[in-house]
Amino acid sequence: MENNDSIKVPAFIADCHLGKLAKYLRFMGFDTLYFAQIDDNDLITMANEEDRVILTRDRELFERKKAECILLKSIAMDEQLREVVRKFHLQNYTPSISRCIVCNEPLRIVEKEDVIDRLPPKVIKYFSYFEQCKRCERIYWHGDHYQRMRTSLDHILSSV
Repeated sequence: MENNDSIKVPAFIADCHLGKLAKYLRFMGFDTLYFAQIDDNDLITMANEEDRVILTRDRELFERKKAECILLKSIAMDEQLREVVRKFHLQNYTPSISRCIVCNEPLRIVEKEDVIDRLPPKVIKYFSYFEQCKRCERIYWHGDHYQRMRTSLDHILSSV
């Protein structure tokens, strides 16, 4: 992935302790794999085969030096996100595509009429812009959950 300044933005793979961080990186538009359980050797193999940076809090995994790996110091997700953003200079990066926060698939814009039968009545009434994951078919709109994540993200990134 290239950012707005033609600097390569890495794809990530978060180890099993970093699920919330993976969710926020995806929300920001970054290609971030996450598995609740995965063997370290499989994680390393996948990182090398797919040119991904491993994000981990596991010192033993980090010290193996078998793949590009970043050891995150903090146990708090907001500080972990700041560490990643600082390390890769992502403060001013604006992704061109959104990603599913559940399965990491790029989202596609869909017409309201195409998903209306799957929307709650209040969403139908108040929203007109929708995105959908082609893999898990989850539908996204800029409602309360989106606004809370956006506010949280803005707060986290304001101190980078």
